[in-house]
Amino acid sequence: GGTSLNVAVQAHQLLSPMGGHGVLLSRIGNDDLGERLQEEFRLRDLPLEFIQVDINKPTGQVLVSFNDGSPSYEIVVDAAWDQLEFTEHEIKLANACDAVSFGTMSQRHPVAHKSTQAFLAQAKNALKIFDVNLRMDLFTAEILEEGCRVADLVKLNDEEIDAVAGLLKLREGDPQKQVEELHAKFELDAIVFTRGRRGTAACTADGWLEGEPASFPVAENADSVGAGDACTAALLTARLLGRDWQATLNLANRHGAYVASQPGATPSLPKEVWGSYSLDS
Repeated sequence: GGTSLNVAVQAHQLLSPMGGHGVLLSRIGNDDLGERLQEEFRLRDLPLEFIQVDINKPTGQVLVSFNDGSPSYEIVVDAAWDQLEFTEHEIKLANACDAVSFGTMSQRHPVAHKSTQAFLAQAKNALKIFDVNLRMDLFTAEILEEGCRVADLVKLNDEEIDAVAGLLKLREGDPQKQVEELHAKFELDAIVFTRGRRGTAACTADGWLEGEPASFPVAENADSVGAGDACTAALLTARLLGRDWQATLNLANRHGAYVASQPGATPSLPKEVWGSYSLDS
């Protein structure tokens, strides 16, 4: 669940009008939480065929608390998704998918790490985005370096760059210089750099680009959980549809800003989220 679920749900909302799908590859427990997740997927008409069910381990949980409006996360250990499998069934998805979003947390266990890397190696034709997403101590320099090497795009935020720079031995300096060095070191198509209310920027082959600022009326009980994942879904969708980086960043800013204006990580998206940046044009 968590990041991968949010990205899949939001990508599905964007792509389903054009016949596309957001698909979650994960593993849940044979328990009440797992059944709740499956029922929510059915209500949203989301595919379930790549959600594995583990009879021994519980469905994973992320406990979210807020400090001055900013979320902090506690990820419960020893969960079903640590035992993610890669079989002939998952090979079919890897061969068929157009894009893959993956992160660090889902690779904390050797079994899930091996399955994730096998999937990425099989998905030869897919656009791959490594969403760094540092949480607790569920990451290592090896996982970060491996992710950067297999990805086309890397996404990280202004609170993660110092840790990434230290682990990957980047030169000291301001965040933009460190992002540029990371981009060059791993010969990436782009690094997407998110900065909360300041929006999304990217280091690309064309240089440093800034997305247009975006904002929406704030709903009651709004929170910022899932805003970064909405950004990821918009990035992948826009790039798959051939949008240039400026239009892509503008879309990502609008999508992330809307989710941050609403309660919950996966609100339904009204058409005005896209403004003049219609995806079907």
